[in-house]
Amino acid sequence: MSDPYETTEQHLERLLRRALNSFDLPDHTVERLGSALAHSSSLHSSHHSATLHRETYRHTYLLADGSPFTLWELVHCGPREAGTPDARQHELYDDETDAHLAAARLAGGFCESTVFGDDAPHADLDILSALMAAPPAPLPRTYAPDNSADHARRVLRRAENGDVPGEETARLLRAAFAHHITQIFGRQCRVDGRDAGFTLYEHAFLLLDGSETSLWEVEHTATPDGRHMCEVYADEDTARGAMESRTRIC
Repeated sequence: MSDPYETTEQHLERLLRRALNSFDLPDHTVERLGSALAHSSSLHSSHHSATLHRETYRHTYLLADGSPFTLWELVHCGPREAGTPDARQHELYDDETDAHLAAARLAGGFCESTVFGDDAPHADLDILSALMAAPPAPLPRTYAPDNSADHARRVLRRAENGDVPGEETARLLRAAFAHHITQIFGRQCRVDGRDAGFTLYEHAFLLLDGSETSLWEVEHTATPDGRHMCEVYADEDTARGAMESRTRIC
């Protein structure tokens, strides 16, 4: 995994550049890694099956203050893409638990069965039914105070849709002091002859005045080139409508 001719600065730049979620790393993490003097990389775990190729790498850095810092890299692709380096997708986490959760999501977060095929007579209806299905009863929320205002800022910053919640929502969320993330929906569909994954998350925030508000994040690969994309909406109905709309342009 490590290149003996690659400097630590070059190594870190390469990891951040190729990671789909590098924008989600906390600013203080990126700032600390800016002082890295040396690094070591190793394979932590791997999983290879008929539906998924996944590997987790541990990248350990020696910082200028003498302390170690670890990044966890998740690399994954489908079996038909395993021999194509460009098809491999990379994710970075600064917490081992988050990396394990992301790996578990890949293994079981999406439904393995195909929602419909090219020869399905009611393809549009099947997609609509799957995407608009009522979610299961939510578990009780347990809010965690963990730099929640910064989390809200990062969620809004990574959104690529044109109708992302605006400045009024961003200003409201500056008063967030705790948050809770729930996966509401996850499905992998066969659309227009291609696999497209959809996941819907609710980011619920507890504000300083005791009120609650949520951002609804859609992660999907229903893009012309199959790349990962994030969209953020102010309410669940709009988010589900956006997922249904995405199936029509795949």
